[in-house]
Amino acid sequence: MDAKEALIALNMVSHVGPVRLRHLLEHFGDAPAILGAPQSQLLRVQGIGAECAEAIANWQNTVDLAAELRRIQDFGCAILTQADPQYPELLRQIYDPPIVLYVKGQLTAKDKNAVAVVGSRRTTHYGQQEARKLAYQLAYVGVTVVSGGARGIDTAAHQGALAAQGRTVVVLGTGVNIVFPPENAELFERVAAQGAIITQFPFNRAADKQSFPIRNRIVAGMTLGTVVVEANLSSGALITAGMAIDQGRQVFAVPGRIDSPQSKGCHDLIKKGAKLCEGAEDILSEFEYLFPASNRPPGPSETGVLPALTLSANEQKAFDALGQDETSIDEVIRQSGLPASAVSVALLSLEMKRLVRQLPGKLFVRTA
Repeated sequence: MDAKEALIALNMVSHVGPVRLRHLLEHFGDAPAILGAPQSQLLRVQGIGAECAEAIANWQNTVDLAAELRRIQDFGCAILTQADPQYPELLRQIYDPPIVLYVKGQLTAKDKNAVAVVGSRRTTHYGQQEARKLAYQLAYVGVTVVSGGARGIDTAAHQGALAAQGRTVVVLGTGVNIVFPPENAELFERVAAQGAIITQFPFNRAADKQSFPIRNRIVAGMTLGTVVVEANLSSGALITAGMAIDQGRQVFAVPGRIDSPQSKGCHDLIKKGAKLCEGAEDILSEFEYLFPASNRPPGPSETGVLPALTLSANEQKAFDALGQDETSIDEVIRQSGLPASAVSVALLSLEMKRLVRQLPGKLFVRTA
């Protein structure tokens, strides 16, 4: 048994979590040694009580490791541990990083620039529209959109990222082979092809009240910040926001109607210090210094020339509509002939390419 197989087994043993595993590894040195240790030695480890020690010592009576390894191979998913370079670096930094991650699809280096977009399952048309637009804008400029794959805001966020041909990650509160909600089966297949579906739970683990908060800490933990688009005061999205705060990450909230119960949670977050978010630029302004040149097209400060040949048709039209003087977004819309939504996305992309600078009052100017 190698170290990864031993960690898969330990992840399936009741009472063993990331914190206890850390103490066990400090004491025994590696995962196979933990599984081979007698109960008397396990009891000497900090935080390991009689119940946990008994579960580990008798793990072969409750864990069918061979069957789990077959399921992993047959399903075609990968297993990541903290020793693997593909394991999300931000997630590795939290207090209780998952012992293993089951991954369908692929996590890449670009996913270190990730933002969570979460919200209520019971949402309004406004909420879904804003979640799709925000996720589209983020994915369009190379930010990975992470959410929980649930109904409502989560689903809209994944859809928006896919529409932008960007990367998105679904974090499940179930085993990787379970589609929940069932109507998202096709969506999950598209996500796996264009990003990744991940979970810390073994195969066939069904959703319950405990699994979703466990899932939420991964959503918050692997991202630079969490955006709550629409949530009432009892929404699980507020749990994710709280976990992001505990992990030292930024929290954003999209405002809604003042008379809508679905916006109460977001407004409460704003009152408590979350950054008000009206668009992707509000998020990117917080993290711009973290985005390396390898994850965006080179700007004029790096190349010395305007990369006009790398612009999309919409970006070129928006850029041509600008001059050296301040230009309002309404004027860019009029001059370019593009819809307002297309101009907003194009100007955001031009900002990320360092060709355009936004001034107060939604005014824009060329940087060169």
